[in-house]
Amino acid sequence: MRTYFPKQGDIEPNWFVIDADGKVLGRIATEIARIISGKNKPTYTPFLDTGDHVIVINAEKVLLTGKKETDKFYRSHSLYPGGLKQKEARFVRAEKPEQMIEEAVWGMLPKNKIGRKMLKKLKVYRGTAHPHQAQKPEVLDPAK
Repeated sequence: MRTYFPKQGDIEPNWFVIDADGKVLGRIATEIARIISGKNKPTYTPFLDTGDHVIVINAEKVLLTGKKETDKFYRSHSLYPGGLKQKEARFVRAEKPEQMIEEAVWGMLPKNKIGRKMLKKLKVYRGTAHPHQAQKPEVLDPAK
């Protein structure tokens, strides 16, 4: 018996909406990473992008456990000497809460061309409104 491999044209991506209100950041990021990489489907293939699109709303209401609000740092470097910039999670939440979810999901995806393509399937918004109503997304409720 031969192994079935889906063709790129046969893959029909679905759209899902996840409400991040009251959900723990790491728990919700693992669910999002599984969906956009396609690991929740029986047709998962490591070298193909078989995943679905995910819309995350209420990004500013995601929870951080313990003392991560003050002890967790988001770092970036300009590649110049002394170019390290770091911000506490509470400041990132105030300025760009979408970045918290995007970086958590990116850490769980492969670091190659397919991983970058998968990350483009993630759309994160602050409030409850999003411009993807035409795609008729299904509402998902991952566990807290």
